[in-house]
Amino acid sequence: MTQERSQSEVELWRKNLLVCWFTMFVTMVGYSQIAPVLPLFVKHLGVTNIASIERISGIAYGVTYIVSAFFAPLWGYAADKIGRKPMLLRATAGIAVLTFCVGFARSVTALITLRALQGAVTGVGTACTTLIATQSDKDHAGWALGTLSTASMAGALIGPTIGGLIEKLLDLQYVFFITGSICMIAFFISWAFVKEDFEAGSGNKDSVKVMCSKVTSPKITVVLFATYFIVTLALNTIEPIVTVYVSMLTKNSGDVALISGLVFSASGLASIIAAPVLGKATDRIGSQKVLLWGLIIGGLLFIPQAFVRTPWQLMGLRFLFGIATAGLIPAVNAMVKRVTPDEIAGGIFGFLMSAQYFGISGGAFLGGQAAAMFGIRNVFFLTSAVLLLNSILFFRQSRYAEAA
Repeated sequence: MTQERSQSEVELWRKNLLVCWFTMFVTMVGYSQIAPVLPLFVKHLGVTNIASIERISGIAYGVTYIVSAFFAPLWGYAADKIGRKPMLLRATAGIAVLTFCVGFARSVTALITLRALQGAVTGVGTACTTLIATQSDKDHAGWALGTLSTASMAGALIGPTIGGLIEKLLDLQYVFFITGSICMIAFFISWAFVKEDFEAGSGNKDSVKVMCSKVTSPKITVVLFATYFIVTLALNTIEPIVTVYVSMLTKNSGDVALISGLVFSASGLASIIAAPVLGKATDRIGSQKVLLWGLIIGGLLFIPQAFVRTPWQLMGLRFLFGIATAGLIPAVNAMVKRVTPDEIAGGIFGFLMSAQYFGISGGAFLGGQAAAMFGIRNVFFLTSAVLLLNSILFFRQSRYAEAA
């Protein structure tokens, strides 16, 4: 009987993993495909000054992540009280409706407001990660979370291309209409196929302070939060400067945009390939080893990127960097799962997702400002130092990591 029940539970979380992968992929496609058309949409709204277009586009894009950082823990806490599936449905429906509405925006104020509201209803990543983390067994958690993480990477890679094609073939507004419609399809698929054995009201009812006190290893949890922030920050420092750096390497040839896109995609493609493999490695050799070596190798690989002489050298190093760091986020998620009771997992993963959102916005800001102040090549040295210092911090806490 126990064996049958165990087999049934395995089938349940594997099916949920497939649905959650699709949902995260679709929503990330929706988020990322808007990025390349935002400046065009801002111009469509009547802004003609180039500097103003760049500034407003940056605000409209970044405000979603900043607002998400504040709301993610609240939605995670709510998931512990009423269930992860309801939070997943709320987030997908909210994103679908608000993205559709962006297509009807007639002013910059309306655009930024709707983008902020998108951040407020966020929670797809938190709900999916919490659901899989609490349902998967200990021996397969790393693989499951590693596989799930590839959904965001794949969506982020494909999204900009899809957005550009829709704008070229149809019109700017259709980017938002089609994105909203696809997200609504994800809502219906999640509603129909995600299964969760959760009784409303049976989750965590404690305050956030009491909830955090239930974590079995508070010190390693804080270190993991910091690591998650630093990893996402490091992954995003180069984004604002890729095109400028490639233009330097190619002497401003006409293929800058295409080559920049390939450079940007190299690390993401490598991560998609390597994440499930390194996720399995966390199950076999331990999350802490994958995390520590990922930080060290990733930090060292940033250094030669500052000395490249061709964009193809940069692309190759970015690919290796993607492989080295592909296991970082799954390893962090797996370790958080091990030190967090299931009844408070939503709240804790919500805080973890908040750290990620702050890392995304902070990385873009740091990369742009550091390049302006110290030069583009020094951005790579700075990011390398940040990752290596993080590895030292994590190593100093190794006794807690071993306990996890």
